[in-house]
Amino acid sequence: MIMKIAVYGATGTIGQRIVNEALTRGHEVTAVVRDASRVAQSHANLTVVTGDILNSASVSERTAGHDVVISSIGPKMGEESALVEATRALINGVKQAGVERLISVGGAGSLEVAPGVQVVDTPDFPDAWKPIALAHRDALDVYRHESTLAWTNVSPAALIEPGERTGQYRTGTDQLVVDAEGNSRISAEDFSVAILDEVENPQFTGRRFTAAY
Repeated sequence: MIMKIAVYGATGTIGQRIVNEALTRGHEVTAVVRDASRVAQSHANLTVVTGDILNSASVSERTAGHDVVISSIGPKMGEESALVEATRALINGVKQAGVERLISVGGAGSLEVAPGVQVVDTPDFPDAWKPIALAHRDALDVYRHESTLAWTNVSPAALIEPGERTGQYRTGTDQLVVDAEGNSRISAEDFSVAILDEVENPQFTGRRFTAAY
């Protein structure tokens, strides 16, 4: 079934690939961005609009009439607190618009490597990245207190970077998914496959999942 999908963060590394994957599958995509000139993609089924994710009225206006909203926004260093604010505005705006489903990209830092021990709490986790990881964890808590919207939060592997689209991945819930060598990784392309698979065939409504090789 062809869906109308609104994507926030469409100019980012993950967001661009989410847009591409959705278009490849035949969906109609609206890229909601701050600066339309930054959108490099051009496609008959792609509409580019400007919008403010921190403003619930703007979110409502831009997402009305869509089947699902996907957010791949991430905070800039030094502006981590804005992620929770954006998450609340996004949830409120999507509900005001009457859109039933919201899928957001989270962080890997809140995944567990042992019972009660999250990635962000491990000794080797870089101090410079802790504020962003904690912001994603706080945003996940906002979702977990949301009971009237069909939301899904998707955490990537510990390492995610541009690469090959294989269409292969494994899923988990709150634990870090690692391969036989103990590595947790996925390409941004295959992470986008996992997200669009969830769009088309919901398996994790009302909870977080993670995708990795």
